[in-house]
Parts: sequence; structure tokens; C-alpha cells
Amino acid sequence: MKLKEVHVRIIGIPILAFIMALIFGAADDQTVYEKYFESFLYTAFYWNSACWMFFYFRRRFPLMSNTPKRLFLASVSLIGLLLIGDFVISMYIKGNVTNPADYSLLHSVPSLIAGIVVGLIYEAVYFFEQWKNTIRINEALKNQQIRTQFEVLQNQMSPHFLFNSLNTLSALIPEDPDKAQKFTDSLSDVYRYILQNKEKDLVTLKEELDFAKTYLYLLKMRYPENLSANFKVDPKHERKYVAPLSIQMLVENAIKHNIVSKKNPLHIEVYIDAEMRLVVRNNLQPKKAIEKSTKTGLANIKSRYAFFGLEEIGIHEDENSFVVSLPLIEVENRAERRLEFA
Repeated sequence: MKLKEVHVRIIGIPILAFIMALIFGAADDQTVYEKYFESFLYTAFYWNSACWMFFYFRRRFPLMSNTPKRLFLASVSLIGLLLIGDFVISMYIKGNVTNPADYSLLHSVPSLIAGIVVGLIYEAVYFFEQWKNTIRINEALKNQQIRTQFEVLQNQMSPHFLFNSLNTLSALIPEDPDKAQKFTDSLSDVYRYILQNKEKDLVTLKEELDFAKTYLYLLKMRYPENLSANFKVDPKHERKYVAPLSIQMLVENAIKHNIVSKKNPLHIEVYIDAEMRLVVRNNLQPKKAIEKSTKTGLANIKSRYAFFGLEEIGIHEDENSFVVSLPLIEVENRAERRLEFA
């Protein structure tokens, strides 16, 4: 059973107070009980000060890569707080220093030692928990990468997709050889992109958009008047990062679950919303008879974004549309996360 932090304080403060009372002893005019009570009050103040200070900087700088910075700032700030606290106690509460000029830093040595030791213990526990969490995340990512590769081979490179593409190509060759050649080149580009990026964690948004446009070109050959796609992405966002094949998975998901016909054309939009998230939206016209969805594609995308500690992907469905929004990963955030989980 995991010991809660509040229980650690309840147990630790009385024990440390007892140890400090034994080390420094009682004054001539103090009883043993008075000395212990005084030591208890001091220890409670120093312990809680250390907790507050280290917890504050933990919230400000939570990553493992921030550990040296967090440790330095928390320690320096705690030393300053303890010196001020010890001075105030000596001058105005205990009254054993009447003139500020007579105050010596030696008075604060016990409190500094106690406070820093407590803070370092908390920091060591936090670092160990982060380390265990990092190992757990890395193992989960390895398993997810294996599942991703399998899914890519099973879905994106499925015989079904290739069969439809070859049928389209076969129809194009006698009708329009030039268009057939362009279709062949695009099909080759799609498979090349999948093979090159199926094991990567991230790709640039520009790479993913170019791939999605090529993939949609192939689909439009199959649904010439029934499928439309509109991309509205400012070039300034193209150096940000997304999970590879994420847009393609969402496009494939839209076609799989919706009617695509001349009477009911499917419209797909890709754009950046006001919150700087990549949005893939399609009008909703679900097929009446469809195989039960396993939703592995969406689950795959969710888990890959979760690895980078970002906001969750957004999924919204109403009677008219199905919308998925993905966080865009900044270059510097990506570098920091690679350092964090390397």
C-alpha cells in the first residue's frame, strides 16, 4: 500500500523533532518536554517550508530534463526562506537575539540542514517516480509502435486498397495514358511514404499534408465527382509536427464509415482552428450496413499523442459532421520530449 505524503509528514515530523532535540539538547531553563515541543514547532515549520518550496518548483518545472534547474532554484529559495524564518523566530518569538547585528548565521545551521535534507528526500522520491514512469511509457510506446507497424501493413497497405487502386489504374490506361502514368507515380509515392515513415514518432505537418493530398488524389480517381477535399493551412504552421499517417487514417475512416456517391458526396476539410490545432472534418452520412468498427485508428492516434504529454485529441460528432482535432507539436517541445524520454 502506497504511503500518502500527508502520512509521511505525520510520522516524519515528530521523529525528526525528537532527533533534533537529542542532538542539540535543552537549554538550562528548559525541561525535556519544553525542548521537544520547541523542536517540534521548529521542525514542523522547516518541513512544511521545504515541502511548499519544492512542490512549487515541481509544478513550474516538472520534467526530468529540468531537474538541475528545479533543484537549484528550490534549494536557494528554501535557504532564503529558512534564514528569514529563523531570524524572525530568534528576534521576535524566542527573544534570544535582541539586536539584529548580533544575529549569526550559525543560529540557522540546524534549520538549514533539516530543511534541505527534507527537501532533497522529496526531490529524490519525485525523481525516482518520474524515472519509473519514463520506463513504463517507453515500454508502452515500444508496444504501440509494434501495433502501429502491424496496423499500417494490415490497413494502409492492405490488398483491398491495392486492389481498388489497380482497378482504377487498369481503367485509366486505355482511356488516358498520361493520367494513368500520374496515377502510378502517386501510388508509388504513397507506398514510399508509408514505408519511410511507419516507424517514426513524428513528421512535419508539411510532409503529412503533402502525403494526404497524394492519397486523396488516388481516392478521387475512384470517386471523381463524389469526393472533395479542401486544405486551409497557413504555411507558417508547416514546420510543426504531427504523428505520421494521422491525417490519412482520418480520411480513410471518413470514407469507410460514410456514403460516397454522386447523390451524397463526401466533403473533407483540413484546417487549423482558433486554438492552433489541426482539424479534419467531414460531413456525416453514415452507411446503413457497415462492419462493426474497432476504432483502432483513433485509438492509435490517441496513444501516440499521449506519449508526448500533449492535450488529448478532440473528437466531436453531431448530426451533420464528424470532427477530429489534433495538437500541433512545436519543434522545441519535440526536442525536449526526446531528451525527456531518451
